[in-house]
Amino acid sequence: MTDDEILDLFQARHGVICAVGAGGKKSTLYNLLARHPGRVALTATVFTAHFPKRLGLTTVLAEESELPARVKEHAQLERIGFAAPSGKPGRYRGIAPELVSRLHADTRREATFVKADGARMRFIKAPGDREPVLPPDCSTLIGIVSAHALGEPLSDDIGHRLEHLCAATGLQPGMVIEPQHVARLMVSDAGLLRSSAGRAVVPVINMVDDADKEGLAREAARIALAETDRFDRVVLASMRTTEQPVVAVVER
Repeated sequence: MTDDEILDLFQARHGVICAVGAGGKKSTLYNLLARHPGRVALTATVFTAHFPKRLGLTTVLAEESELPARVKEHAQLERIGFAAPSGKPGRYRGIAPELVSRLHADTRREATFVKADGARMRFIKAPGDREPVLPPDCSTLIGIVSAHALGEPLSDDIGHRLEHLCAATGLQPGMVIEPQHVARLMVSDAGLLRSSAGRAVVPVINMVDDADKEGLAREAARIALAETDRFDRVVLASMRTTEQPVVAVVER
């Protein structure tokens, strides 16, 4: 697929594009931003890792009260990142969702890419009571789950926010995560559809790195598509792959 086709598939050409879930939010945002030819920004409403140098961003770090003025100084640049400093090594602090929307508009970005919740490096999660942290003008919600969760027993090493995850999927700790559980997460308002009203939804099963995981991911996608009309396709991907990250697209 071409860069343009990938951006269109993820509905990531224009607006505020937010990644939620677990198993590749940052790699997905980085991959999409790197393909975008226009005026783009990268930020987060939650803690996030330092933006990689390979993205070629000019990164603006400041406390929220100072951030609009600091970002305005760089508004003419094509590619910027903005965040608040953090005392945690290697991490930025997220900024208020309303401020993300303001900076997106003030700097006239074609697209602003936002990490909008955290998963502590797990492969699957359901949102907590205050998640995801979406800017008001979020236009595209990319909901991610890792194929590496499929076939594994649910534990704290695999899943984040187990209480919420079990409520959304019917899983219990120790149960094997099967395609129907991932499908329930993708179609549930207590799962990856949380706060999705009025927004484009792009569900992604990431880390599809071998034929076995692809088969399970395809089954999960087919079940999900049969149970909701909120989206018409599920993207199977390996977003750490820079050349061709899309493994397959399962459509209704």
